[in-house]
Amino acid sequence: MPSLFDAARACLDAATPEDKVAATFAAAAAHARGELSAPDDAPAPEPVRMPGRPERPWLVHPRDLPKRGFGTQEGRAAFVHAIAHIEFNAIDLAWDAVYRFRGLPARFYADWVSVANDEARHFSLLRARLRELGYDYGDFDAHNGLWEMAEKTAHDGLARMALVPRVLEARGLDVTPGMIVKLRSLGDTATVAILETILREEVAHVAAGSHWFRWYCERDGIEPGPRFRELLAEYARSVLYGPFNFEARSAAGFDDEELRMLEAFVQR
Repeated sequence: MPSLFDAARACLDAATPEDKVAATFAAAAAHARGELSAPDDAPAPEPVRMPGRPERPWLVHPRDLPKRGFGTQEGRAAFVHAIAHIEFNAIDLAWDAVYRFRGLPARFYADWVSVANDEARHFSLLRARLRELGYDYGDFDAHNGLWEMAEKTAHDGLARMALVPRVLEARGLDVTPGMIVKLRSLGDTATVAILETILREEVAHVAAGSHWFRWYCERDGIEPGPRFRELLAEYARSVLYGPFNFEARSAAGFDDEELRMLEAFVQR
């Protein structure tokens, strides 16, 4: 039976948006049909220094990205492009979790294959909207912060589950409702509809991170609360911002102690 790990690596290596999305949809469908295996004795993964990606967008430091308002079509397009770039990276992050971490329960792989499929669909919706606005993916600069965190946590599945879904991706739960309100006030119902879909489905993605973070902690005999606090201090000081969407984060598996911890962490 073909290997899920080989399929995941092929999705990571796909360089163009078209190829990455098509490979993701095909691999997710094959996995759902039971056509890909993830054997416990599979060899260790080869290093993934950088996933395949197109020549553009140019990757720059976040501080070098210009601030644009929503008052112009270009400004709205730049916003849609920024969210599309996050979703494009999220495809790779989900596949990297599948590819990199071996010997885990079948549900782990099923969860992250499903997330990859969702992220590819989100990217496709946003790219179509970007084209309706007269632009395309690659027309604006972007940054590489999401993948940089993947590299920092490549050695530790527990840290990956704590920090990528529950810190970086969870940021979307915090900021998207406000963006929806602003875009709706401007009459951009097309973008609003896409963001509402993404917000609803991203809750489940962050919840998967919460589940597997706690699974790793239980397996290793680690208390989740103190470990999450340690990981935030070690890795997330520069990327964790409030205010937080407590309702959405609670639905995504954050308990009351963690929500208080996030608030206190930002206040410090």
